[in-house]
Amino acid sequence: MNDRKYWLGFSLIPEIGPKRLLRLRNWFHDLESAWTASESALYEAGLGQHATRNLLALRARLNLSAEIEKLERIGARFITLDETEYPGLLKQLPDAPIVLYVRGTLLPDDERALAVVGTRRASTYGRDVAHHLSRELAANGVTVVSGLAHGIDAAAHQGALDGGGRTIAVLGCGVDRIYPSDHQTLAARIIQHGALVSEFPLGSAPDARHFPRRNRIISGLAVGVLIVEAPVKSGALITAT
Repeated sequence: MNDRKYWLGFSLIPEIGPKRLLRLRNWFHDLESAWTASESALYEAGLGQHATRNLLALRARLNLSAEIEKLERIGARFITLDETEYPGLLKQLPDAPIVLYVRGTLLPDDERALAVVGTRRASTYGRDVAHHLSRELAANGVTVVSGLAHGIDAAAHQGALDGGGRTIAVLGCGVDRIYPSDHQTLAARIIQHGALVSEFPLGSAPDARHFPRRNRIISGLAVGVLIVEAPVKSGALITAT
């Protein structure tokens, strides 16, 4: 049975992570049965009151097939935690996203990746270093992962592209929203030579609460994190730790 669209549905319920989802699948034998289960059956399966009520409310108003069509219209798709295309390094996180939204391509070679991150308020020297290092990494077959922000992130993506390699940008918003908005051209190049990825559904606006979650995906996609320039209290240091 094809459960893909139900993975998408369950991913929209904040209280349901990978472990709880797998428990539901084991209890009901497939995710379609879990998605359509009665309130009492969900309680019996061990789903808490708050999550159950959110599930019942969401499924009453959500057309999962229409959500998939929205993705297709913008050239995006989603990959479930259960699929082989899901990045292997990211899958090792205990709180790995149930689904990953993607615009562009993810390749097996992207397992050889390094995150290059740093401050938005980078010095000219810092941007030059990020660009140079990322260009050399990409030229040697290493995928550069960063967050599309101003400063070090943008320089890292640009360097990877200038090195003829691949780069992945992890967003703190939906893949239909480019943030910052002046990175439209850079984002389009990344889609052609890598991917924009996010765990946040279409329409999700950039939000300060999203960025620590985004940072764990940046580090989760890479074998290591290179901080080029960052203050002591910064998202880059969160990414590294």
